[in-house]
Amino acid sequence: MIAGVSLRLRGVRKTFQELVVIAGMDLSIGAGEFLALLGPSGCGKSTVLRMIAGLTQPSGGSIETEPAAGRYQRAFVFQDAHLLPWRNVLDNAALPLELLGVARAEREKTARTALQQVGLIEAVERFPAQLSGGMKMRVSLARALVTEPRLLLLDEPFAALDEITRFHLDVQLRELWRAQRMTVIFVTHSISEAAFLADRAVVMARGGGAIRLDRIMELPDERTNELRGDPRLGVEMKALLGAIE
Repeated sequence: MIAGVSLRLRGVRKTFQELVVIAGMDLSIGAGEFLALLGPSGCGKSTVLRMIAGLTQPSGGSIETEPAAGRYQRAFVFQDAHLLPWRNVLDNAALPLELLGVARAEREKTARTALQQVGLIEAVERFPAQLSGGMKMRVSLARALVTEPRLLLLDEPFAALDEITRFHLDVQLRELWRAQRMTVIFVTHSISEAAFLADRAVVMARGGGAIRLDRIMELPDERTNELRGDPRLGVEMKALLGAIE
């Protein structure tokens, strides 16, 4: 089992010229937590995720991790799958290991295991042009899993997919997390997706990144599609909606 990392944001600020996107965020995330970060468009949730990933630097404050950054693997899944069109599914999934210098036989074995986890083992020889949108996102997720990340960051990865595909991938992602218990931070606009997937949801305000709500989801650890009709999920969605409105 992969152990997650803990994070602590202390007074984190981000400005772009004169625009203050994040005015000063304080947030602690426990090791192995599944956290959903949501809020209206422009509230800065993707900016927070990119700062945690190290893709952009804070204008002020600090982001601390335990263990320290550089001593664990992290992975980022974007809204677009960003697959290389000239590489097949197996080679796309194995790319991070190739960049790390892992021998071909070993990286292909690891990539096959990751593709098995996301239900794509039968498609290893296909190319991106031969895949549906949902299959492309599964390849992207498998590519993120091959390095066994202790921190998995996802920026609205299922937003462009149809609802049925999205429901299926939500369940699959939740099961992968239950099996590996890495720390997951999932950015989404969807109230239902945040409530269904996460153990904890943080709602950000429209301006400055203030936290409007920090709530533990009172739901079972195992989440199946049957839960979508459960009144308990409705209670959590109502609480999130109230904070966003």
